[in-house]
Amino acid sequence: MNLAAETNESLAQFSNVLIYSAMAVYTLAFLAHIAEWVFGSRSAVGRTAAAITTGSAASAPAKVTVRVAQGGGTAVLERPKIVTRSAAGTRDVPDGPGAAGGTEQGDLYGRIAVGLTVLAFLMHVGAVLTRALSVQRAPWGNMYEFSTTFAMVAVGAYLTLLALKKNVRWIGLPLVTTVLLDLGLAVSVLYTASAQLVPALHSYWLWIHVSCAIISGACLYLGAVATLLYLFRDRYEEKLAKGAEPGRFASVLERLPAAGSLDKFAYRINATIFPLWTFTIIAGAIWAEAAWGRYWGWDPKEVWSFITWVAYATYLHARATAGWKGRKAAYLALIAFGCYLFNYYGVNIFISGKHSYADV
Repeated sequence: MNLAAETNESLAQFSNVLIYSAMAVYTLAFLAHIAEWVFGSRSAVGRTAAAITTGSAASAPAKVTVRVAQGGGTAVLERPKIVTRSAAGTRDVPDGPGAAGGTEQGDLYGRIAVGLTVLAFLMHVGAVLTRALSVQRAPWGNMYEFSTTFAMVAVGAYLTLLALKKNVRWIGLPLVTTVLLDLGLAVSVLYTASAQLVPALHSYWLWIHVSCAIISGACLYLGAVATLLYLFRDRYEEKLAKGAEPGRFASVLERLPAAGSLDKFAYRINATIFPLWTFTIIAGAIWAEAAWGRYWGWDPKEVWSFITWVAYATYLHARATAGWKGRKAAYLALIAFGCYLFNYYGVNIFISGKHSYADV
C-alpha cells in the first residue's frame, strides 16, 4: 500500500501555513500581554502592603450597602469585596486587581491580547483540522501532532474559562509564552510529515485514549501554572505580613489573585481532571489488550503514566491532610506535573518501548 498516495499534500501544507500564522498572532498576543502588565497600575503596592501588615484586610468589617428603588421597588444588596482565606489559614487577603491593575490603558492592552489569542486559536484549530483531513485520521498520531493539539486544547480551556466570566486573564501571559515554546519545539524538532500510521494505531481507541490524555494534560498545565504562581504570591503575602520589603516583582505579584484563590483554583482543576486521567490509563490498558494481547506490560509509557497517576493521587490525598496544605501540597502538584511532562517528552525521546513509534 502506498501510504504517500493517501496523504493530501495540499491540506498538509495548508496546515503548516496555519500553524506558522497562529504562531505569529500568538507572538502579537504575547506582546500585548506584556504591555498589559507593564502599563498596569503599580500604585496599589503600598496600599496592599499597609493593609496586610496592619491586618486591616482581615479585621475591617465589610461594608454592605442596600439600595432601595423608588416607588417601593425591590431592595438591591451590593456585595462587599470578596476576601479569600489562604491555604495556610493564617491570612485573609483580597484578590489583586488583575494584570491591568485596574487602569484603562492596561485593560485596553489586555483586551487586545485576548482578541489576538482568540484569532490565533481559530487559526490553530484550522491547522489541526486540516492536518486531520489530510490523512483522514485523528490528528495526534505522533509527537508533532500531539504537541500542536495539546497547545490548542490548553488555549481552548483558557478561553472557555474567560467566556464563563472567570477571573483568569492572569493566565494569559504564561499560557501564550508556553504555547509559543511548545509550537516552536514542534515545528523545529518534533516535526513529522503528514502520513498514515502504523497498523497498531488504526483503532477507535486512538480517538478516545489519546484525546483524553491531551485534555487531561492541557488542564493539568493550567493547574500547574496556578500552583507555581501561588508559591510566589504566598511568599509575597508572607513578606508583607511581616513588614518586610515585598521585592522587585511586587508590582506584578500584587496584581495576581490572592494566594488562597490561586491555591483553590489549582486544586479544583487537578481534582476535576484526575478522574479523566484515571480513565486515560484504563482506556490505554484496554487498547493495549486489543493491540498487543495484554492489558499491562510494564512498558515505559505505561509505567510513567501510572507514576503520574500516583503523584496526583498523593497530592489530592495530601490536600485532605491538615499538615500538607499550602506549599507542601503545591510542591507535590508541581512534581506530579513534572512526571506528566517526562512521561511525554522524556519517555518518547530517550526511552525505547512499544510506544516509541512517534518518529521524532
